Amino acid sequence: MATVLERVKKIAVEQLSVEEKDVIPESKFTEDLGADSLDLVELIMALEEEFSTPEAKLEIPDEEAEKLLTVKDVVDYVKAKGVKD
Repeated sequence: MATVLERVKKIAVEQLSVEEKDVIPESKFTEDLGADSLDLVELIMALEEEFSTPEAKLEIPDEEAEKLLTVKDVVDYVKAKGVKD
C-alpha cells in the first residue's frame, strides 16, 4: 500500500496538473505548484475522499485547511488524524 506522502503526491499531481517530480514535501501549493483558491478547495475535497474510510470520515475544516501550506503540512495533518503509512 502507498504511503501517506505517495497518496498526497498523487492527488496533488492529478488536481493541480503538475509533474510528480515537482511535488516534494517542501512544495508550497500556491507558490511552487501554482494552485489558486479553487484548486485548493478541490485539493482538500480530494484529500478528504482519499483518506476517509467507512469507519472514519476525514473532514478538514476551513480553518485547518488554511494552515496546510505545503505537502508536508498535509502529510503531517493526515497522520495526526490517525492515518497510517
